[in-house]
Amino acid sequence: MSANIQERPRTRRRKTSKPQRSAGRGHNPHMYVPYITRGIPTYDLLGEGSLERIEAAADRILAEIGIEVRDDPETVRLFKAAGAQVRHVSDTAANLRFEPGLVRGLLKTAPAQFTQHARNPAQSVQIGGDAVVFAPSYGSPFVMDLDQGRRYGTLQDFENFVKLGQSSPWLHHSGGTICEPTDVPVNKRHLDMVYAHMRYSDRAFLGSITAPERAADSIEMCRILFGTDFVDQNCVIMGNFNTTSPLVLDGVTTQGIREYAAAGQGSIHLPFLLGGAVSPLTMAGAVAQCLAESMVSCALTQLVRPGAPAVLAAFLSSMSLRTGSPTFGTPEPALGSLVMGQLARRLNLPLRCAGNFSTSKLPDAQAMQQSMMSMMSAVQSGANYVLHSAGFLDGLLSMSYEKFMLDADMCGALHAYLGGIAVNDDTLGVEALAQNGPGEHLFGTDHTLRHYETAYWDSGLTDDQPFETWDEQGRVDAASRANAKWKEVLNTYEAPPMDVATDDELRDYMARKKASMSDMWY
Repeated sequence: MSANIQERPRTRRRKTSKPQRSAGRGHNPHMYVPYITRGIPTYDLLGEGSLERIEAAADRILAEIGIEVRDDPETVRLFKAAGAQVRHVSDTAANLRFEPGLVRGLLKTAPAQFTQHARNPAQSVQIGGDAVVFAPSYGSPFVMDLDQGRRYGTLQDFENFVKLGQSSPWLHHSGGTICEPTDVPVNKRHLDMVYAHMRYSDRAFLGSITAPERAADSIEMCRILFGTDFVDQNCVIMGNFNTTSPLVLDGVTTQGIREYAAAGQGSIHLPFLLGGAVSPLTMAGAVAQCLAESMVSCALTQLVRPGAPAVLAAFLSSMSLRTGSPTFGTPEPALGSLVMGQLARRLNLPLRCAGNFSTSKLPDAQAMQQSMMSMMSAVQSGANYVLHSAGFLDGLLSMSYEKFMLDADMCGALHAYLGGIAVNDDTLGVEALAQNGPGEHLFGTDHTLRHYETAYWDSGLTDDQPFETWDEQGRVDAASRANAKWKEVLNTYEAPPMDVATDDELRDYMARKKASMSDMWY
């Protein structure tokens, strides 16, 4: 697919918008990029023999157990025509089995890397290769903050999180269903969510996937925003699709995948595997199942439109065997993410996995400890698109304002970490030691003065003051600093400009669609 179209008729009058940034503490302008280009190697956990055994197990799953497709005869027809063995198990479901190598062969037309265009071309992102893209968390029905506690999300909350994401230089993508706006009818809220991403951010975003017609609406709104011809030739939106584990693709999912693929748009293919419940407890088995499910889901896109962007994905989760509750931010799924990175590279596909996961109910030490365990596995695995990079709390049930700010700050640190270390005559700094000689400080050396603004990442939230100063200033903790910060950001937020005619056309489309159907609340 072409990534070279620069002029977009619908948005010619648009001005380039930059994220909201404050000078002083936390000001790192040299590190602001539309996406990260990895400067450190990925971590290869397993050797060739172990990877081959996992791939063989995935092949066995597909050949001997199969994938069940429900309520979508067209998807069954497409796979049968491609060589899958089909056995109908009911009037609405069929078991599909694949000879080893069949699915991998279908995936060869999927791009290893692609551009998802943003309405501000300077904010477009690369998905795949050495690119790393951070996006907010996704799907929480609740929101929480230190002032009001936990409550159902609203459209206002949704818009707030879009604004916070747009304002952070450490996030690159606006995300998708950042929280569920439960004050809007279920069958209409996708219109408001897609519009919020378009209006309050100028970054790339995810569209609706909860029904095929909602996926179609998301794409049609993009045609209004970008222009029909541009959308036909370029990826401007992606859908995040979950398989129904274990080993099921339901009709809503497959029809949505086909909708995005037919339009040439991107899709992410994600088994949500809870060890011991819908996947084997052991991580090698969970990874093999994840590979099997995600490959088949990705392959469907290529049957619809060869070359359509598809992202291999993993959401590996452990479980408390005492209670049956999911656990997040634990070490075993982190190791699984490392292996998924190796498998994605062997398939030559982009990868989405891990994120700032936590089961903590507060933006506290547990939240950040679990988040770091999971997030480090994402960046070390070679993940190209990292959903859930900011805000994830309460086992994904709640989107936290304070955790959003803490996570985004951590993402800033990861910009520096992923940049690696440059080694050259200048960075070795021998001149800094030579200028004043042994026993003398380096504060005023030419080398220090040349590098002091860019040598270290500067957090906007951490407190590095002496204890006495911190004590005198009221002993403010990290969550309280984050609470003050999100309020400050929203108070100073300015929406990126949008062409007035385009905005009117989007609003008119939404109004007509909403008027055409009765409200549904479940």
